[in-house]
Amino acid sequence: MAHTAAPGTERARVRPKDDQPVRIGVTGIGIMGSNHARVLSQLPGAELVAVADPDQEQAQRVANFLGCQAVGDHRALLDLGLDAVVVAAPTHLHHPIALDVIAAGCSVLVEKPVASTVAEGREIVAAAREKGVTLMVGHVERFNPAVRAVKEAIRDENLLSIAITRVGPFPPRMSNVGVVIDLAVHDIDLIRWFTGSDILEVQPQTSAAIAEREDIALLQFRTTSGVLAHINTNWLTPFKARTVHVATRKKYVIGDLLTRQVTEHFDYRPDGSYSTRHLPVAYAEPLRAELENFLSAVRTGRAPEVTGEEGVSSLEIAISCLPGSAPAKTAPAETAAEKRRALG
Repeated sequence: MAHTAAPGTERARVRPKDDQPVRIGVTGIGIMGSNHARVLSQLPGAELVAVADPDQEQAQRVANFLGCQAVGDHRALLDLGLDAVVVAAPTHLHHPIALDVIAAGCSVLVEKPVASTVAEGREIVAAAREKGVTLMVGHVERFNPAVRAVKEAIRDENLLSIAITRVGPFPPRMSNVGVVIDLAVHDIDLIRWFTGSDILEVQPQTSAAIAEREDIALLQFRTTSGVLAHINTNWLTPFKARTVHVATRKKYVIGDLLTRQVTEHFDYRPDGSYSTRHLPVAYAEPLRAELENFLSAVRTGRAPEVTGEEGVSSLEIAISCLPGSAPAKTAPAETAAEKRRALG
């Protein structure tokens, strides 16, 4: 059953005019939500109206620092007549909150993962489409300048394999998900984006070494375009590491997503030698770039860079990697490739 909006919050969808800021609020003021609010308060095209969180002390502290209002929940946000809302609440709340926001005629950016289940994610996508509002999923790694540099380096190349490492210490916060949904979903999205194709085969190995849910995952994939991909992720490494290795017919590209250094090896010779160069990487805050893309989509009605459909597809693959899960349903190769090209 669809979640209904709070009484009195439904209104017709009206996009902000070019000379007006997008009136926006953030619900869920933990670490990520606080960062969203900070960046939005600095963007010239946005007016951060309010932040919402059941922890009123935390919400008020952030509001005082950023010069906006603090309210108790997303329904109070919607009473303020916003154009858009960022949902950074715990994952299990994404579905009911997003549906309320959409029903109120507001555009919405939902932090990854888009929902707890694929069915909930699809319901959010369908509601946004029916209401005619913008829906974006917060896969912020897409906007990492090093990731963008890797993407540009492999453009028009014949891709062979992708290996991504995303490891670090156990998070201090308690979580209701393991490393696959918390971390690997980033890299599932990147694999699909780099290759321009969907994931066809999944071979997961997971283990819960010290936690109730999986804290180690070694995931192997084959895409509809024939690329082999591997993700190594865990919460057992005492330091953070975020690296991407991409092999093509003509080059080998390595990106360090933390130091934002990207290196390209190319011009292989029969004697085993090759050439190496460091690629330029722009300086930009990924979250700022993501929010600028969202605000642009809200204003213009154009699709954001990470659509709701893409967020659901990556979630479906991630869930299929969990113990006891059924394999993800993937589209035929031709259909998937056409869809990816359409999405850019």
